[in-house]
Amino acid sequence: MFSWLGKQSGGRERGGGGSDVVQTVTGGLRDLYLRKLLPLEEHYRFHDFHSPALEEADFENKPMVLLVGQYSTGKTTFIRYLLEQDFPGMRIGPEPTTDSFIAVMYGDSEGSIPGNALVVDPKKPFRKLSRFGNAFLNRFMCSQLPNQVLKSISIIDSPGILSGEKQRISRGYDFCQVLQWFAERVDRIILLFDAHKLDISDEFSEAIKSFRGQDDKIRVVLNKADQVDTQQLMRVYGALMWSLGKVINTPEVLRVYIGSFWAHPLRNTDNRRLFEAEAQDLFRDIQSLPQKAAVRKLNDLIKRARLAKVHAYIISYLKKEMPSVFGKENKKKELISRLPEIYIQLQREYHISAGDFPEVKKMQELLETCDFTKFHSLKPKLIEAVDNMLANKIASLMSLISQEESNMPTEIVQGGAFDGTMAGPFGHGYGEGAKEGADEDEWVVAKDKPAYDEIFYTLSPINGKISGISAKKEMVTSKLPNSVLGKIWKLSDCDGDGMLDDEEFALAKHLIKIKLDGYELPGTLPSHLVPPSHRKPFQTAE
Repeated sequence: MFSWLGKQSGGRERGGGGSDVVQTVTGGLRDLYLRKLLPLEEHYRFHDFHSPALEEADFENKPMVLLVGQYSTGKTTFIRYLLEQDFPGMRIGPEPTTDSFIAVMYGDSEGSIPGNALVVDPKKPFRKLSRFGNAFLNRFMCSQLPNQVLKSISIIDSPGILSGEKQRISRGYDFCQVLQWFAERVDRIILLFDAHKLDISDEFSEAIKSFRGQDDKIRVVLNKADQVDTQQLMRVYGALMWSLGKVINTPEVLRVYIGSFWAHPLRNTDNRRLFEAEAQDLFRDIQSLPQKAAVRKLNDLIKRARLAKVHAYIISYLKKEMPSVFGKENKKKELISRLPEIYIQLQREYHISAGDFPEVKKMQELLETCDFTKFHSLKPKLIEAVDNMLANKIASLMSLISQEESNMPTEIVQGGAFDGTMAGPFGHGYGEGAKEGADEDEWVVAKDKPAYDEIFYTLSPINGKISGISAKKEMVTSKLPNSVLGKIWKLSDCDGDGMLDDEEFALAKHLIKIKLDGYELPGTLPSHLVPPSHRKPFQTAE
């Protein structure tokens, strides 16, 4: 079934591990693009309107994370926090310090590569950035260093977004177009906000709008949250969500991670547990990128194919409507002004979703400079080739990814700040909830057992045990739902006799306390929570 993939993967066995699978999938994607999609793109000048042609490095590159935000929101500091070391070209300060796009990537030795040299390197996925000219390339560099984190991902640091005319004029290149180019190729877009600077300027709004169609990649970080108290944080979070709702037109609420992402003491420790949980969630999201890289590339290729098909229908329609001899210029103006109506007509004719069409205004601007007589008529064979790719080849490739992901070891980002979240006493949740007392010799429930015993003896135990009915009367006073109380009962009834002795009852009360404190119950009872009198028979039964 996958013989068409094998040629591209250097003959590797599919079961040989994660990297082999990724290369197999990468080879298959590259082959599909070159044979099926690229001919359609070239025939209808897709690259002049939307996105440059994909190259070898676009399929081979590691997952990339793009950081975007207004100046002094902590973008560069965030990278420093993840890597736990400085990188070439790094500048941090309250003023707009980062005035360049910096691609932070892995290298055997520390150093930097200027933009003009970077865009001629076929091993780097940046060759097509040359179209933005010297004004951009002089503000683009690659920072290389031997860092464990960068073995799995690359990070793109962007200039702080300015306000007013400086943003649009002083840079000398189209900032939003560059952001859009990166957005199409990265795996994650992180928007950083400062808890003290929530206003989304018109320039920042335009930058966010350039991510249209990439909503699934966007995450939001509310940084420097330790500089406000709990009440202020609630107001700040609400204001941020309100501001984002006006800019990002999606029905879903964006995931916002709240914290203080730098290696300095927290200024306000009231929300320390919240910040730790949020950081853990964000790290988990970034760590999963290598494992999801193949799926992301597949998804981006599908989006590109759908847009290329729609583009072909638009261009061929414009060609068909052009007169053969007289009145070409007037007809061109008429067709451009009627483009919204043409969109609706094509949607009905070819059963295409409105969301697959490019933005009308942008398309109208690009069409102004085109000679419609040089456009090509519709070639059904090119469309059929892409349809076949989407219907059959992509589905087969997706099936291959799913099969191999279940067999291969999980590949995650390691090193830097990520290692600090893995294990040890400072790992997330260590010594809390059901994990409390895991490294102590004494049974952790013992300290509260006298209070639990008083309740136990009011329930009229017989032969040292209370019935399930008696236990239920006490347990339901916690107001926890029956599904949760049922799980607590199952965990507490260590010998499975349908009754609870004083230690089992104390354990049940302890588990109720854990749940009421906001922690999750364990799936099975950890060994340190097993009542002392039940440990030997319990462990033997296990």
